[in-house]
Amino acid sequence: MNKKIAITAGDFNGIGSEIIVKALNKLNLPEEDVVLIGSKHLFSGLEKNYKIEEIPFLDSWFSVGNETAQAGEFSYNCLIKACEMAKKQEISAIVTAPVSKNAMHLAGHFFSGQTEVIEKNLADFSKGEKAEMLFVSGAFRVLLLTRHIPLKDVKITKELLLEKVSRIDCVLRKNFGIKSPKIALCSLNPHAGENGILGTEEIDAFAPAVDELKKRGINVSKPMPADTLFAKAAKAYLNNNVQPYDCYCACYHDQGLIPIKSLAMESTVNMTVGLSVIRTSPAHGTAYDIAGKGVADESSMIAAIKEAAFC
Repeated sequence: MNKKIAITAGDFNGIGSEIIVKALNKLNLPEEDVVLIGSKHLFSGLEKNYKIEEIPFLDSWFSVGNETAQAGEFSYNCLIKACEMAKKQEISAIVTAPVSKNAMHLAGHFFSGQTEVIEKNLADFSKGEKAEMLFVSGAFRVLLLTRHIPLKDVKITKELLLEKVSRIDCVLRKNFGIKSPKIALCSLNPHAGENGILGTEEIDAFAPAVDELKKRGINVSKPMPADTLFAKAAKAYLNNNVQPYDCYCACYHDQGLIPIKSLAMESTVNMTVGLSVIRTSPAHGTAYDIAGKGVADESSMIAAIKEAAFC
């Protein structure tokens, strides 16, 4: 391990604290490499081995399996504390347990996810920093060109493609050590638009962006049908073969997440990249339906901790 990581408790009415305890008990990481952000009430037994940055917490706030304003406020404050520590260079990576967007909204924090909270509080916009959402399972990586927005609002422009693809090319080189990344673009329209019959975005936005990116020395594909791209990615993944591409750029949330979660839900990690520190999280949510039952699977949390520690 070569980074000190902070792990936030997430929504205390979900499975966050359970999977953190299970994961750290299995990983047995050095005390000096980990700091927990939350409350000793949530990290049963871990207070003996790891430092805990306490966030105000009352036992009466527990409402296991429910979305509450208290849980939203607590999980938000955990995130803010992690960002403050990152700014002071006290940590070099963040791992976040799942939160409820609705619970944060109930608490008055109107963000579409943890990515946006971290971006607002960590990004140096004067340097062009911006958070990107990257999902990773081994060498299978999926970047979302757009994130938590209604499908009707998805708009892919030349400018967006230039920005996002350039940034992920840099991340793949810097954080993953890939000298010459191969990047695939999923088309927005079925069959990549069929020469404009099924949509013109591939002609109007993708084609000029690809030309410009190639001039910049970025190895990016033309827009290709997502079903074909991910079918090939799945075959390589299941057969333990080399992926055809180092990253697949999906136009919208479900286009990218359905294939990677279908293949590797337990090992997929949600990564926030493009900022001064890496943030990782399990690919699943709060799982209120099984909270408090002791049956939550910690595999994705283990993968998230490993990615944060070594990426």
